[in-house]
Amino acid sequence: MRLRALCVLGVAAVGLLGCSETTNPRVVTRLNEDAALVGALPSNPIAGKVITSWINKQDATMSTLFGNDVAVQYARTNGAMKYPAGAVLSVVTWGQQEDPRWFGGNIPKTTKSVEFVTVGSTYSYQRYEGSPLKKVAAEDGAAPNDRATYLLAQRAAVMP
Repeated sequence: MRLRALCVLGVAAVGLLGCSETTNPRVVTRLNEDAALVGALPSNPIAGKVITSWINKQDATMSTLFGNDVAVQYARTNGAMKYPAGAVLSVVTWGQQEDPRWFGGNIPKTTKSVEFVTVGSTYSYQRYEGSPLKKVAAEDGAAPNDRATYLLAQRAAVMP
């Protein structure tokens, strides 16, 4: 009985100590403005839907492949990776930084590059780099270039 009363008292004390009126300045919510896409892009890739993502440990970057509705629908239902006309894929690559709110986690830092692949009667590839982002490469052709081929070959992540 005495042990039980001490346990209840201990739990109550911990609960009261955890509920303070002051805000902990170390965990104030803020937007990750370092990862913002700034520059003259043909469209906002983040407005699309996520197809997949990956991390490159060698150069400490993280990338997310986005797509418009046509690209996402195709990626989630087909394995051939022969996207139909109208599909637009974009990949954003960020540097990484430690997540101050989650031990061992990483979050995006500054944007390294943004790439676009547009499928029509031809394939269009564009790459943007720098701060602010500026077009550094553009290529159109009947077949996708090597980088566009790599991006078109990415499998959609399984999402609940």
